[in-house]
Amino acid sequence: MDGSVRGSSDAAGPPPYFRGNESSMVSALKTLLFFTILMVTLPIGLYFASKAYIFEGSMKMSSSDSYFYAAIVAVLAVHVVLALFVYVAWNEGTPKGKGKHD
Repeated sequence: MDGSVRGSSDAAGPPPYFRGNESSMVSALKTLLFFTILMVTLPIGLYFASKAYIFEGSMKMSSSDSYFYAAIVAVLAVHVVLALFVYVAWNEGTPKGKGKHD
């Protein structure tokens, strides 16, 4: 009889404390997925776009110079995405109401 009671309680799902954290886990995974996609696409896109349109197109640089400066743009983009991720992750758990101390 003790086994049937456990079986019915296990079928009900996870304990209530886990259900409350499920939405925060989904939110964290969405944030992580967004920044992962941004980390892959933004630096690569900025590398090729800045090389072709800015450095070779507008500034008429040589191919070897444009590779160098486009790589600098891509590295800066990586640092910006990382800084944004840290900022969002740091502020994710804070309450949204800022007027509580007034």
